[in-house]
Amino acid sequence: MKNDVWPMVHAERAALIDDLTHLDDEQWEEPSLCAGWTVHDVAAHLINSARTTRLGFVAGLVRARFDFDRQNARGVERERGAAPQETLQRLRQVASRTSTPPAALDSRLVEEVVHGEDIRRPLGLTRSYPREAVVRSLRLQARTPASFGGAKELMTRIRLMATDADLTIGDGPEVGGTTLALLLAISGRRTALDELNGPGLAMLSSSTAT
Repeated sequence: MKNDVWPMVHAERAALIDDLTHLDDEQWEEPSLCAGWTVHDVAAHLINSARTTRLGFVAGLVRARFDFDRQNARGVERERGAAPQETLQRLRQVASRTSTPPAALDSRLVEEVVHGEDIRRPLGLTRSYPREAVVRSLRLQARTPASFGGAKELMTRIRLMATDADLTIGDGPEVGGTTLALLLAISGRRTALDELNGPGLAMLSSSTAT
């Protein structure tokens, strides 16, 4: 059942809250893997994402004049506390929510795993993610159009081959690596490209250049 995604989402939120609990104020202001966003900003985005309902998403998009970046920026501004501990408390308050924008439920996993790495990697933190959570995130990103942050079109030109799961996606020259590195790469995180290999890597690299 699709509702089985929520225990995994809640586990990821809890794990990130635990990591954030141990950060000092300087680490909260570290640049994340999201261009222009600090660790603090990404945490605020995750609060906004957890609060978002289907109706609320549509209303917010209309107010942002159908500009996703503007909508996200407004969400960060609204949910970012005056101090890290205030933001952390807000994240705790939304950790068990099951609301979602009008998108596939597995998009909630993508949010938590990819943004979790946006925060952890610049800080030198690591997490051993449950394989199913990363595999489901990767599958969804691979069938999501680029206009919505995915790599559906790219999958007609390269083939992803996971080294830590029985998973192959796409058609074309191969790109091999862990499911997490593949997920990050097709989500536009260039830092993961160094963890991948194969004849399709150049094409994948060029697709994440912007």
